[in-house]
Amino acid sequence: MNSESAARAYREEAITSAPPIKLVRMLYQGALRFLDKAIESDPNDPQSAFVDSLGRVDAIVTELRFALQKDHAPDVSNSLESLYLFVESQLLQAQVQRSCEPLPHARKVLATLSDAWGRVEMSKPRIETAPSSELGA
Repeated sequence: MNSESAARAYREEAITSAPPIKLVRMLYQGALRFLDKAIESDPNDPQSAFVDSLGRVDAIVTELRFALQKDHAPDVSNSLESLYLFVESQLLQAQVQRSCEPLPHARKVLATLSDAWGRVEMSKPRIETAPSSELGA
């Protein structure tokens, strides 16, 4: 196994074994990374990563929106859906206008949500296994 396939296998294992909240955080991090790449690109250069990066951000945000479970927390889901739709509209506007101008607005929303999910993740109690001597074994 070469180093590239070993790295790919490690990433796949990290994703498949991650708890759901970690997966959500990974999606936000990916969206922000691609959004930054789009912002750094020349929107008028057909060879730049602008369009491809916007497409990747849009795919992630769409996936987050489709994953909402409205029956569990309808108010939160509706608010998140509105934010995701706003981000999607900013991405579309940037692509149609071939302009980076709308992207900082989308980035601010995604960064704020990513930070919030990070706080949720940190507030979750971690299950630690006690040594067998503490369990009376």
